[in-house]
Amino acid sequence: MRVKAVISYDGSAFYGFQRQTTTPLTVTHAIEKALRSVQIDSAVVGSGRTDRGVHATGQVIHFNIPEYWSDTEKLRHILNQKLDGIFIRTLQHTQNGFHARFDAKRRTYRYLFKITQPSVFERKYLSFYPPDFDIQKLKEALRIFEGEHDFLYFHKTGSQPHTTVRTLFKARYYQHNDIHVIMFEANGFLRSQVRLMVEGAMRHAQGKWTKEALSAQLSTRDKSMVQPAPAEGLYLAKITY
Repeated sequence: MRVKAVISYDGSAFYGFQRQTTTPLTVTHAIEKALRSVQIDSAVVGSGRTDRGVHATGQVIHFNIPEYWSDTEKLRHILNQKLDGIFIRTLQHTQNGFHARFDAKRRTYRYLFKITQPSVFERKYLSFYPPDFDIQKLKEALRIFEGEHDFLYFHKTGSQPHTTVRTLFKARYYQHNDIHVIMFEANGFLRSQVRLMVEGAMRHAQGKWTKEALSAQLSTRDKSMVQPAPAEGLYLAKITY
């Protein structure tokens, strides 16, 4: 039987979501280890990969379970007791053909930062940008990203996607109490794309990067910015099917 789970995790505890040959400290490895402890031998497939230090509040995964694990709520409770830094929010049966990655229609990320230095308890979960930015310029920059574009110069090299074209449905900025939030919703994201877009938008808002320079990099005419925003502010928030 195939099950679908919505999970949250503290990205600061892991070297990314995807399993690696060089370290067991990945989200996938931790969940598969917990599954094996209850005699479930199944690979875990996620809706997408998150890099080292990136968090999730709404990552979706799927895996297969034996028939005798019909009580998914009991299984969720047992697995959560075995997991550290990961919490299974929901666990439910789904169609055997369901695929967490390929069936996803939209993915939503949120980037959280403060304009005062985060406290010692916040540093793993919030980024910092000085308050010297123009909100209207930030919103202007975010609007430039909306639509279908070739994000070739807004992704980290090393990965080899089939195509670097993505459709960005929404790019928004808002504030919640003292936390500033940048939200992106797209049909998919490339490696480090969100962090590179955040850094580009903030540079424009700070007067360090012109609208023309941002547009030139987005249209792959010129590449002048390659430094992504810090990972600790990024959260995979929602997957839409």
